[in-house]
Amino acid sequence: MTHAPQELTIRPLAGPQELGLFRQLSYTLDHEFADDLESGRRRPEWMWVAMRGEQVVARIAWWSQDGAAPLLLDVFDLDDTLPEPGRGEAGLKLLEAATAAVVPAGAPRPEYGRFVPADWREDPAVREVVEARIRVMERSGARMLVERLRLEWRRGTAVPADSGRLRFRQVGSREDLLALMAPVMEGTLDAHGQADLASGLSAREAAEKQYDEELVSYRTPREWWRIAELPDGEPVGFVIPARNSYNPIIAYIGVLPARRGHGYIDDILAEGTRVLAAQEGVERIRAATDLGNVPMARSFARLGYVNFERSFDMVWD
Repeated sequence: MTHAPQELTIRPLAGPQELGLFRQLSYTLDHEFADDLESGRRRPEWMWVAMRGEQVVARIAWWSQDGAAPLLLDVFDLDDTLPEPGRGEAGLKLLEAATAAVVPAGAPRPEYGRFVPADWREDPAVREVVEARIRVMERSGARMLVERLRLEWRRGTAVPADSGRLRFRQVGSREDLLALMAPVMEGTLDAHGQADLASGLSAREAAEKQYDEELVSYRTPREWWRIAELPDGEPVGFVIPARNSYNPIIAYIGVLPARRGHGYIDDILAEGTRVLAAQEGVERIRAATDLGNVPMARSFARLGYVNFERSFDMVWD
């Protein structure tokens, strides 16, 4: 006898007390949800489930820096015990219903980001889990923007001493840094920077956007930020060591186009790593770089950073 599937119920969480329900499906960010809700980085009304009876068959959640507006769609999970096409259909219905309720009408849809194993393409079962989510996003009109390496320096890894080739000073002002960020944007290998330029922003405007939307959000001391110069005072590049809500990070690093090809990136990354490693209680430093940014990836590897994971970002045009 064939039984019709139960009706799909789609709704937001009633409150933090339903985190157990939300965790019927799992993802690497699960341990952060309670603190994110308490701090305001997430809201129950930004965390939705699709259910058949008491079983969660899909879930979705957005994140923000301050709780004012959803900034990133960073949780989207399906019940991978379910066959296709039912699995994907439930996910698509949840995605469309929750997005309509969470993202204000006319506002750009926050990009979708997901962490995946470093070797996710090599295991057919893992690959199917990842690609099932990509398929749903693509059906909703999203496209892949970039795949990234997630990197980690761990306490005990040697940090090279200052080579003496460059001298480092603190960033004096917003303009002091923007004067270097703008030329770094020209010819950038970073997919998000390329997308900003392709949208019509000038290199200066793209730099200002990154400064105002990202760099100013870090609450750690600006005294950590470094500009690298040649001994005669000519600028070479910069590095932004910081701490986000979860880890110490190399938030941004760049070498001026005219100074590329001389290995200065290693000196600048080493300085940023030294700044963070010198802080009390730091056991690891996180960073990320686009898969296509081979020179940057090689520099991280030379400094002993481990590629422990990957991530990808999808966007709606």
